[in-house]
Amino acid sequence: MPKEARWPALQATAKQPTIGKLIDDAMVAIERDNRSLKGVLPKDYGRPALDKQRLGELIDLIGTIGLGTAEHRSKDILGRVYEYFLSQFASAEGKKGGQFYTPRSVVQVLVEMLAPYKGRVYDPCCGSGGMFVQSEKFVEAHNGRIGDISVYGQESNRPHGSSLR
Repeated sequence: MPKEARWPALQATAKQPTIGKLIDDAMVAIERDNRSLKGVLPKDYGRPALDKQRLGELIDLIGTIGLGTAEHRSKDILGRVYEYFLSQFASAEGKKGGQFYTPRSVVQVLVEMLAPYKGRVYDPCCGSGGMFVQSEKFVEAHNGRIGDISVYGQESNRPHGSSLR
């Protein structure tokens, strides 16, 4: 990970009016040093319409999230925080919210019905990958092997299309 793209470097510059460009530059640096990420990361934080003060405040806020003990870190605290914010956003959107977020309980029911012990799991609207996460949890809960399933998907809202594998 390039030094300028590490969280402490971005957090230290969160209050600067150039924070958007610094984040974009960090994304470019990450892609430069990790060829498999080339063209994947967003680089639009420097756009004029984005409120840089709020962006800096968001960085400060995220920086205060305590990851706690090793046990808590292993439970994907950041993933749960992300899911919480996404659900709040979807809730505020009303009927359109389902376009952005499928509640965990619905995904759990789908995965239980699919029973992905082995083979392929494909999610045509994978968004943040909830189906993949729940499929892994299903396999673990049923004493299966993670290597026995392959997960595939694409996000339906990407302008140029993208896929995960």
